[in-house]
Amino acid sequence: MPKPRVFVFQPIPQVAVDKLLTVADVTVYPHLDRMISIDEMLGAASRHDYLLALHENFIPAEVLRINPNLKGVGILGGKTGMVDYDVALERKIPVVSVDKELEPTGGPSRNTADLTVAMLLNLAYRVLEADRYTHAGKFKQNQTMALMGVGCPGKTVGMVGLGAMGEHMAPVFQALGLRTLYNKRSRLPEAREKELGVTWVDTMDDVFREADFLVVACALTNDTIELIKARHFALMKPSAFFINTARGRIVVERDLIDALKTGKIAGAALDVYETEPPERWESDVPQELCDMPNVILTPHNGGATWQTRGFLLGTVADGIVALIKGERPTTLMNPEIYGAPKLHPDIYGRGPAVPVTEGGPAVY
Repeated sequence: MPKPRVFVFQPIPQVAVDKLLTVADVTVYPHLDRMISIDEMLGAASRHDYLLALHENFIPAEVLRINPNLKGVGILGGKTGMVDYDVALERKIPVVSVDKELEPTGGPSRNTADLTVAMLLNLAYRVLEADRYTHAGKFKQNQTMALMGVGCPGKTVGMVGLGAMGEHMAPVFQALGLRTLYNKRSRLPEAREKELGVTWVDTMDDVFREADFLVVACALTNDTIELIKARHFALMKPSAFFINTARGRIVVERDLIDALKTGKIAGAALDVYETEPPERWESDVPQELCDMPNVILTPHNGGATWQTRGFLLGTVADGIVALIKGERPTTLMNPEIYGAPKLHPDIYGRGPAVPVTEGGPAVY
């Protein structure tokens, strides 16, 4: 009897693939330099029994409907918008996700916090600029003033939001000799503020005014879309740096670019961008940002460690393995397909409208 077939929408750590291979034949989309297209996704879904998708691979209705024998979907990431849950319910397709409770290394929040600290240090000491300078053969003078940095001791970090990611960062900032101010929707208890070494500021505007390093650390919600715009950059010191490892759409990207071009702020470090999925199927980093030497750019890389990505995708693979074995996974996102109550009342949403491109399905 042939094994069931699993299709993975982009390359993933082998530890997760190996789990799937114990019960299934597995095909992994091979490209690292682009998103899978809708045509390729449709072609794969029509030929496979199970699908495994990462954060940005929204699975629309037409993908869920193309194969009457589709038996299950695994997703790495958030609840709303990744899968058309209405169609999954209609077709009785189980959706499994990650088991974050068992994450041994702190998970994506910890990883993203560490990346944020790394970005701040790079800005403070101009590490990437110094690397490019030295690679270009320009190092001819010891103790040169060509790459003077602002350093960390005595400087101020301003945090917009302070959730799990911020709580990982704050003690590190304190250890680096940085003062940390924050503003968020609801203030932390004073005992927790003292433990983290952070100080509450009454308004977000004051965070921008006082920060030498402004860190975006809030979630993307309907209330925070385009929360940060031109008037906030106008409040910042011309010597200050802006860091966003949260979500690109929290910031009006055009306003950030203008602030950098006009010298309203000294530089920036970005791991996220305005046009990322689901806003657009493929990410597009503006060329103006790519051309700025005082801007650090990384490709939404906050959770990209072998430990975290491997562990989380391993738990998604465990869910698919359980489905193949006829078991009910502990990571099931839509238990109501079996007549049980909804796990999360807020998981539903059709996600973005994704057009189907011209041409026939790919071979995957």
